[in-house]
Amino acid sequence: MNPETEDTQDTAWLHATARGERAAFARLYRRHQPRLMRFLWRFVSRPELAEEIVNDTMWLVWTRAHAFRGDAKVRTWITGIAYRCMLRALRDGPPQAEVNASSLDDFSFDALPGPPGRDTALETRDWLSHGLAALPHEQRVTLELAYYLGETCEDIAAIMACPVGTVKARLFHARVRLRNTLPALGGEPAGPAGGESKHG
Repeated sequence: MNPETEDTQDTAWLHATARGERAAFARLYRRHQPRLMRFLWRFVSRPELAEEIVNDTMWLVWTRAHAFRGDAKVRTWITGIAYRCMLRALRDGPPQAEVNASSLDDFSFDALPGPPGRDTALETRDWLSHGLAALPHEQRVTLELAYYLGETCEDIAAIMACPVGTVKARLFHARVRLRNTLPALGGEPAGPAGGESKHG
């Protein structure tokens, strides 16, 4: 199913959900729950916490479906709710216990195995995971949304409730930080700052 068709279907289900149709809500839940779980697992350490955040998210979808104005795709709207629920859960819970700082189970790189009989993919995954963990939170979330979930800058701006220019700046600074951090993690000297500012 292409994204446009999927969003049209999501919109129809959301409008039906706003009318109290539980079957439509169940379809929305089945479609979006796996994607939200994969995203949240990258930022929280316990699967049960990720499940709790998804449940909070979908409860808000059920109770606020009537408030959807169509300014963004339904998927983007739901992801934005999940992002805010995640921030609240991490803020209210013990950060050291909940934040998955290393994020070693990096699903996006699991899908890119190296040649048979070699550890290349595992080493690359571990290396990149440590690089991502070193990023400031907002830069990392922006990068994950862009490259892991494939969201556009406009959609990320809607999810994170910030201007598109801020999204682009965060992506730029995140890429600069990774470019300068990854060589050091691999045992090579880091390069120059590359023009990165303190902001972003």
